[in-house]
Amino acid sequence: MNRAALALLALTLSLLACSRSASPPSTDTPHTLTHAGIERTYLLHIPASYDENTPTPLVLSLHGGGGDAENQQRVSGFAQLADEQGFIVVYPNGTGRFGDKLLTWNGGACCGYAQENDIDDVGFIRALIAELRSQYNIDPKRIYATGISNGGIMSYRLACEAADLFAAIAPVSGTQNIETCQPAEPVSVIHFHGTADEHLPYDGGVGDKSITGVSYVSVSDTLAFWILRDNCPSRAAIEQNGDITHLSYSPCDSGTSVELYKIEGGGHAWPGADGPAWLGGDEPTQSISATRLIWEFFAAHPKP
Repeated sequence: MNRAALALLALTLSLLACSRSASPPSTDTPHTLTHAGIERTYLLHIPASYDENTPTPLVLSLHGGGGDAENQQRVSGFAQLADEQGFIVVYPNGTGRFGDKLLTWNGGACCGYAQENDIDDVGFIRALIAELRSQYNIDPKRIYATGISNGGIMSYRLACEAADLFAAIAPVSGTQNIETCQPAEPVSVIHFHGTADEHLPYDGGVGDKSITGVSYVSVSDTLAFWILRDNCPSRAAIEQNGDITHLSYSPCDSGTSVELYKIEGGGHAWPGADGPAWLGGDEPTQSISATRLIWEFFAAHPKP
């Protein structure tokens, strides 16, 4: 079986996992938005505590390659935390050649349909945020992006090309794979990655389980860019707890920070999730909750 056939089979299995493991319908509502002649879709969660008179933070949660908004809703589990902490969360959908199936993001060198067709995902996200700001009282200093795998890769592209919008990003199992990154402003970064990730290797290159064939940038090279760009200290404060090594580079320019949660022996997974992100995926560590740590980091790092 050739690489293209293997990739299609793997993505199909991923889709099946998404449909089998998705949570029952919640208060999250589906919406459409046409950008660049393409009808795009997203799920939106508004906390019950939302007050139109109070500026409210916005979190974008981006699915991985082959997934969709419903899958990312389950994997990240942001809705409950959004209700608890009072922020809006939106789960956008990427694009794919099969309509609403096998969706990907154009993160630069990756991935799939979106990258191959040069889909304007940065423009779509800008349009999505503009639409949400026209409908809700969103705090412009507290707009954030996170995502897993291809979604994490896309969050790095947003930091590079939409730094005027995003105060911080939180990639999970995804590195920065864009040829040129020229952020207009400092952006805080918190990154989660397993050292045994065989899909997108911690040390970069093509993973043994890769279905894209992309040679990915390493975690260290990715973070080195932002440590330099945000003018952070070159030495990290390090905390070790079981399988988790936490490295923090701060203070940086404009109150930003760069942090890494390194999961020793961890695979391609969202830490603290209720299971693998897709059929045949890796089991996530339960030592930490990426979702809660991401929100705590976001809350502590608004734009100045």
